[in-house]
Amino acid sequence: MNNMKKYLSLVKFSHTIFAMPFALIGFVLGLHATDAHLEPHSGTSGWKTFLLVIGCMVFARSSAMAFNRYLDRHFDAKNPRTAIREIPAGILQASSVLWFTVICSVLFMICSWFINPLCFALSPLALLVVLGYSFTKRFTALCHLVLGLGLSLAPIGAYLAVTGKFNLLPILFSLTVIFWVSGFDIIYALQDEEFDKANRLHSIPARMGKRNALRVSEILHLLAAASVVFAGIQGGFGIWYWIGVAGFIVMLFYQHSIVKPNDLSRVNLAFMTANGIASVVFAIFVITDLMF
Repeated sequence: MNNMKKYLSLVKFSHTIFAMPFALIGFVLGLHATDAHLEPHSGTSGWKTFLLVIGCMVFARSSAMAFNRYLDRHFDAKNPRTAIREIPAGILQASSVLWFTVICSVLFMICSWFINPLCFALSPLALLVVLGYSFTKRFTALCHLVLGLGLSLAPIGAYLAVTGKFNLLPILFSLTVIFWVSGFDIIYALQDEEFDKANRLHSIPARMGKRNALRVSEILHLLAAASVVFAGIQGGFGIWYWIGVAGFIVMLFYQHSIVKPNDLSRVNLAFMTANGIASVVFAIFVITDLMF
């Protein structure tokens, strides 16, 4: 049990709250599109598919986070903000974390195999994206967008699990995730601007400075807002959806109102609380609109 807590802390399991609600949106969108009522086209139980989607989400994210901690362990040890993480602090061995990454990756592919052939065929590509993100800060300031791309696979993947085919609507929700996640990741990276510069790591704050980085984040969040609005128009959603959109956009504005270039004291409030509320509340209203 103690080891389990260590690994849950390693992968910041609580941060699953960012992408999981969008995976649920993708899943319910798939049910709605096929009128399946928890009986997907593959012939398997709807609840079985639902659990497999959750498994894919958890294992893919866990492998990505663990690999990121493994790859960044030397940088984390030098950064006062991250030196308390499990590997540099000696709580977990680097080799154990690497094995944990491998195991989670294999479990992700096993879950996808049990869903349908398309999901299994795409699973290596999904792993390439979510694991490849960990390398990007070494050569491009666009690493934030790659992180967003990794999490954006959640609604598309969940939709494919139910329907076995692509559709514009889940892609629009995936675009929302890309812009939303990359925007708040830039805000989070403000804390490491000087460290990144000193260690030749790439990020928008390190490249452009805090003030300009916040402007980029604002633009990305405006694109996220535009994406959910366009998705609502494209999908012909009702009043519950638009209430969710309003709440989502309000939380985007809120996080920008509390983080300033000369005051980063509330970055964690913006990162965790505001975005956690945004994703959960939005998902609740979207799913309510789809189901009722």
